[in-house]
Amino acid sequence: MSADPMIAPSILASDFARLADELHAIAGADWVHVDVMDAHFVPNLTLGLPVVEALLKVTDIPMDCHLMIDDPDRWAIDYAEAGAYNVTVHAEAAGDPVKLAANLRAAGAKAGLSIKPGTPLEPWTEVLKHYDTLLVMSVEPGFGGQSFMPEVLDKVRAARRLVDTGHLKLLVEIDGGINTDTIELAAQAGVDCFVAGSAIYSADEPAKAIEALRDQASRAKGGN
Repeated sequence: MSADPMIAPSILASDFARLADELHAIAGADWVHVDVMDAHFVPNLTLGLPVVEALLKVTDIPMDCHLMIDDPDRWAIDYAEAGAYNVTVHAEAAGDPVKLAANLRAAGAKAGLSIKPGTPLEPWTEVLKHYDTLLVMSVEPGFGGQSFMPEVLDKVRAARRLVDTGHLKLLVEIDGGINTDTIELAAQAGVDCFVAGSAIYSADEPAKAIEALRDQASRAKGGN
């Protein structure tokens, strides 16, 4: 949907002791990606609503909250009401994803649906008509230090076709192992928004790393 590739730095890769400074370091980002993990749906525990509420006070970058949690039907609305721009829940965890999408939108947020690497796209295509964002996981959620899984790009290509033919109207996002070595493959497959963590926060100048990734993705899209 977006003409220019979008870059969403993941603060999971930032210095948690300096979160406000780390947000200021990513000037030029399209979204800031916030991974919320509950140690149930995924094995790790990260941050939750109080931290998100604090971060919203110190940045104007739209907040992209990825809820890797059980029972998102109960908890996701709080993030929308707090002011998150996009709230993504997992298809594997949502009890009533169609109703949840409506509730997220009513609370003022865009609604996102995420699928794990092993979750097929096809069973969710009708549900996705109610969503604004599809987040394709290119690593298994909840585990750090994993390599990009190129096999998930078949799902990206399928989603891109559904968007381009008008069957779906949503933004295609990818998360996991995105860096200078993998972003071109993802861009060529049809990704609109790229979540990148260490590729940005390990750089000497994160804002320049964002621009470089965006330029790289833009060139790859142009080469389709």
